[in-house]
Amino acid sequence: MSREHRYEVTVRWTGETTSYRGYSRDHDVEAAGKPTLAGTADPAFLGTADRWNPEDLLVASLSECHMLTFLSLCARAGVVVTGYVDNASGVMREDGAHGGRFTEVVLRPEVTVAEEGMREKAAALHHDAHDQCFIANSVNFPVRHEPVAR
Repeated sequence: MSREHRYEVTVRWTGETTSYRGYSRDHDVEAAGKPTLAGTADPAFLGTADRWNPEDLLVASLSECHMLTFLSLCARAGVVVTGYVDNASGVMREDGAHGGRFTEVVLRPEVTVAEEGMREKAAALHHDAHDQCFIANSVNFPVRHEPVAR
């Protein structure tokens, strides 16, 4: 049975585009019942460093989706996870013609399990989590994994 889910957000910007360098890239990302995210462009594209940019959010989405899928699989397989940290990174390459694309994202989850005997199963479940992650299945670039189980 196929199910469909919808997601609605509002991106709100105010200002004036008087010149390319002269307008603010700062904006808000809103969704009903959720805290507002302070958004901007990457500083390389005249955004501010203290706000989330779309590139940050894409890498974060891949990391979050993998983690949530992995934790679900672990819970179902009897693997007790007691800690999870992912220092994820992404590479975006500009094409020189005012465009570009991500070429890869690398997830580096460090997982702590309750018992030594669970480490091997936890490590194996990262493959399944990748195959089932909604976001990873939606992008057209490689999402690699370098997991560590402790």
